[in-house]
Amino acid sequence: MAAITVGASSSPLSHPVSAAQQRAPYAEALIRFGDSAPLSLMVPGHGNDPDHGSRHIVDLFGARVAELDAPLMLEGIDLGDDSPLREAQALAAEAWGAKRTWFLTNGASQGNRTAAIAVRGLGERVLIQRSSHSSFTDGVLLSGLNPAFVSPTVDLQHGIAHGLTPDALNEALTAEAEAGRAVSSVYAVSPSYFGSVADVAGLAAVAHAHGAALIVDGAWGAHFGFHPELPESPARLGADLVISSTHKLAGSLTQSAMLHLGEGPFAERLEPLVERAYSMTSSTSASAILMGSLDVARQALVTGQDRIGEAMKIAAEMRERLRADSRFSIISDDFGQFPDIVHTDVLRVPIDVSGLGQSGHWVRNRMIEQHGVYLEMSTATSVVAVIGALNAPNLDRFMDALMAVVAEAEALREAATEEVSLEAFPALPAPGMLRMLPREAYFGESEVVSFEHAVGRVSADTLAAYPPGIPNLIPGEEVTAETVAFLRAVAASPTGYVRGAVDAEVGGFRVVR
Repeated sequence: MAAITVGASSSPLSHPVSAAQQRAPYAEALIRFGDSAPLSLMVPGHGNDPDHGSRHIVDLFGARVAELDAPLMLEGIDLGDDSPLREAQALAAEAWGAKRTWFLTNGASQGNRTAAIAVRGLGERVLIQRSSHSSFTDGVLLSGLNPAFVSPTVDLQHGIAHGLTPDALNEALTAEAEAGRAVSSVYAVSPSYFGSVADVAGLAAVAHAHGAALIVDGAWGAHFGFHPELPESPARLGADLVISSTHKLAGSLTQSAMLHLGEGPFAERLEPLVERAYSMTSSTSASAILMGSLDVARQALVTGQDRIGEAMKIAAEMRERLRADSRFSIISDDFGQFPDIVHTDVLRVPIDVSGLGQSGHWVRNRMIEQHGVYLEMSTATSVVAVIGALNAPNLDRFMDALMAVVAEAEALREAATEEVSLEAFPALPAPGMLRMLPREAYFGESEVVSFEHAVGRVSADTLAAYPPGIPNLIPGEEVTAETVAFLRAVAASPTGYVRGAVDAEVGGFRVVR
């Protein structure tokens, strides 16, 4: 079977692309397997046979999915150090500027847990950006890490958490060192959910100066480094581990992701730790379909700069059309006022819709229910449109749907007897004291008490109010009156909720008995 090909780009990357990057070796191996019409007397139980065992799969997805759903441990596909799978992962490492790359079939969440388990081998103390993903907290619980936290910059108007500055990281690491608590790893988030990009190179330099490895949650930036006008890949900027949610904007299938090991000072120590941690978090029946999609997504990115450029052009035109309408503003236009933001991902378009007199949640729901237009997320004041790096969505359809929703919002405003006000949330409370290791609190005996009786107790759960999605409590932290008031205020609002709460109203808290 000939190699899968995509039209070569006429605009070169800032770093060279090898001839091998034109191929997708693992995907090609799957095609050879599917085309061989195997008589499969092994798992998967559908037998890779579109005419018999997998007819139900064919009815839903078509024959090709069933034919290519190969099991693991097959010669010529994934078995051995020189297998097509290993070759595909090596090409991915080259493409993202990493020393080594692992394919993940349980999403970036698997990458976060793997990274947390791996860095425990460097030491027990980890400094975490407070807006970390809950899956990294899961990894902290699994590995027994002892966490400290540093707060990101927060846009209080829109309830958006951004990133860290190198100065803020240096201050936090210095404080830990002066207190006699040596930090061995740092976890930072870049880009944010809204497309703000931190100074990863600066963060890496600071972390390394303090003897700590830098983990970057780059879940939303898997497409970085594949076009001169996009930010660079974090692995090339000095990050030691990068969690890359390839399916989000880089074009692979949902739940597929990658974990990249950088070429930095911790590479030799981390590689065996990651390999062992990966074996703990990965399935022994990893999906060939998902891994094949990672291989062809990498190929499409390195050879598809024209497509990436078209996606960026559409995103730019969307911004211009929205800027021309006084009822909207582009939130990222004001990113310059935040010292942590050094770049913006143009493929994320965060739109302030508060001028319509309705919440972002209402706008998003109307776009879906009335027009079949799906936006990535919403807050009380905003909605976010995400344009995949290889996608070319119909901008006219989006704008027509949005204008129809605008007309509906204005009709509601004219009919209203009183002005609708969008309630502001109280200020973010400071975290409570960490009185137990998270692992001990999570696995210890617990009980549910009323919110009045939770103050002063030790939380057994992780609770995060949305917006802005920063964990307000983790297992082992003391529950404060300020945190209780904040969580209940968010839960009572029509535009907020608390993830991880015992009940929707946050009337009870699970605490250590």
